[in-house]
Amino acid sequence: MPYVDSSGVSIHYHVEGDGPPLVLQHGLTNSLQNWYAYGFVEELQKEYRVIMADARGHGRSGKPHDPKGYGLKLRVNDVLAVMDDLGVSKAHYMGYSMGGRIGFGIVLHALDRFHSLIIGGMSADTPNTDVPPEDRISLLRQGMARYVADAEAKEGSMEDGRRERLLDNDPEALIAATTAPRGTDGIEDILPGIDIPCLLYCGEADGFFQGAKEASQIIPNARFASFPGLNHGQTSRAADAVLPHVTRFLKEVSQKVGAGR
Repeated sequence: MPYVDSSGVSIHYHVEGDGPPLVLQHGLTNSLQNWYAYGFVEELQKEYRVIMADARGHGRSGKPHDPKGYGLKLRVNDVLAVMDDLGVSKAHYMGYSMGGRIGFGIVLHALDRFHSLIIGGMSADTPNTDVPPEDRISLLRQGMARYVADAEAKEGSMEDGRRERLLDNDPEALIAATTAPRGTDGIEDILPGIDIPCLLYCGEADGFFQGAKEASQIIPNARFASFPGLNHGQTSRAADAVLPHVTRFLKEVSQKVGAGR
């Protein structure tokens, strides 16, 4: 189980498969285990060297309780620290929700380290409209059991693995991560200048849908995939629907990267 130090925070990561490097970054309250649980790793490791990190505050990575420990540039640097630890100079990137926010942080701080960006369930610079931060914080202050009970009351019973992964969270770390500034001010002025291939995707029942679609229209030559009827959480687990778009996009980008060498 490899770890790397990133600005004093221990970042835990996994690597699976062989091929062009592809970084996967999960969303808030999740961990790298989600990529395994919903079938993303099983498929993507067939063609790619899949690099997954537990974001700071999550999984087996360090969990600061100060919102200052969750600045967007710090989160981007965590991704770069893992890549550097593996000797990877450039990779493809796929992030969902919070991982998508980190993807937009890459646009601001480290675009030259990536061949392409895949951003799911996130718009460029808007707050969470499905679960406002104040509501999330209120639930987290009551503990993870209360947080899970609320989610099940809204969505129905969870499978055991998902419930256990949520209960394993540190609520104080999640509160700190939630209250940290988004860090994407002014990014919409930068989107028209992105010069690498991008795929954005979002469920049509997701509060981020309109903003994600608009971002895809601003980024030159970006693709957008939408999923009717799926909300934010459902899309994060919908590997059967999402992966065909992802694998097709990556195959085309990898061919172009190879041709340019």
